[in-house]
Amino acid sequence: MATILIADDSATSRKAISAVLEPLGHKILLADDGRDAWEKIQNLKPDVVILDILMPQMGGFEISRQMKNTASLSHIGIIILTSLKEQSNRYWGLRQGADFYLTKPAHPRELLSCVSKLLETAK
Repeated sequence: MATILIADDSATSRKAISAVLEPLGHKILLADDGRDAWEKIQNLKPDVVILDILMPQMGGFEISRQMKNTASLSHIGIIILTSLKEQSNRYWGLRQGADFYLTKPAHPRELLSCVSKLLETAK
């Protein structure tokens, strides 16, 4: 199974997302701020990263951009999962390198579909 990093400063969000993915056997890594997420991405190279936009230390847009500009990380799938629903944020998130932009609360089926598509592409 895949290794998935969930980066969100909300413990409730991390728990809810984990509850959707863990039953499928995925290894879940957690980060509660952007700096912790960036360190785990660089060191552990997960298969998929699920990012909130608004986090302490470093935001999801910046992490996405840095991942796509780092050769050894640019292949990792990125899902932005945020409460920011504005089209301008969606546009900017996709421009920064995210593969999918979902808004909270995302339906579990939608999240699983995005993760599955990223994992299929990675094979």
